[in-house]
Amino acid sequence: MTGRNQTIMLEFLLLGLPIESKHQNLSYVLFLAMYVTTVVGNLLIIVLICLDPHLHTPMYLFLSNLSFSDLCFSSVTMPKLLQDMQSQDLSIPYAGCLTQMYFFLFFAGLEDFLLVAMAYDRYVAICFPLHYTTLMSPRLCLFLVVLPWVLATFHAMVHTLLMARLHFCEDNVIPHFFCDLSALLKLSCSDTGVNELVIFFAGGLVIITPFLLIIMSYARIVSSILKVPSAKGICKAFSTCGSHLTVVSLFYGIIIGLYLCPSANNSTVKETVMSMMYTVVTPMLNPFIYSLRNKDMKGALRRVFCRKKIHFSL
Repeated sequence: MTGRNQTIMLEFLLLGLPIESKHQNLSYVLFLAMYVTTVVGNLLIIVLICLDPHLHTPMYLFLSNLSFSDLCFSSVTMPKLLQDMQSQDLSIPYAGCLTQMYFFLFFAGLEDFLLVAMAYDRYVAICFPLHYTTLMSPRLCLFLVVLPWVLATFHAMVHTLLMARLHFCEDNVIPHFFCDLSALLKLSCSDTGVNELVIFFAGGLVIITPFLLIIMSYARIVSSILKVPSAKGICKAFSTCGSHLTVVSLFYGIIIGLYLCPSANNSTVKETVMSMMYTVVTPMLNPFIYSLRNKDMKGALRRVFCRKKIHFSL
């Protein structure tokens, strides 16, 4: 225990983004547009995959779950941020703060694990194309979807329960736009040694291990392509994996920049900006990455709209 007075924390204050007051309205419109784009884009992908039978494949099963994860991940923080930008009340209840933290960790972990499942799917599709249907059986696909949900639940629950046991002092100001795990630990009066130890090991399991599995999958893919090098094979592999590689690079690039390359100066501002990148920008860009670079998605969009047009004409 430190010398600060321990108290029962009823609420926290979120400082939000470091934006000047004269730019507040413009920023609000910008973030609102980004959030609406995220919701519409990810919902469109989910609807297209549900409506078009051509997309009822393992790859798009994983993509629909990823889109749902992106949609919810952004929705954990953005509504509260938009509300705070238009309100003088920056408070969030203690229970609400822990709830927000739980779902933030849950959907971040879910996206992480789903990217691994998608990498494995691409590995099987390219390295074993003739046995793809047999290897990616409905039973295995269901397992690869359910497992990320279970692991993400366990990961978020452990951190949330460990946080709930801590006591907080009179300082209740969070220099962030959401209830970030590290920001909350800095406000605690209790010994956070166990929390930090769990964060260290969980970071290895939830971030490093999935990243290494993805690297291994693509190393095998590259090795398979180089065994029979051809321009057609390389183009096909790139078209198959390009979207996933782009999303992986974006997701892990931001995480590495935020957690593995800390800066001494303006660390709080950097954390806030980088958090905004992977909670708002990445979920918004993912639908564009998967739709603009994907012929199947474009074809599904045309088929769905053509069916609707014929239906209305009749």
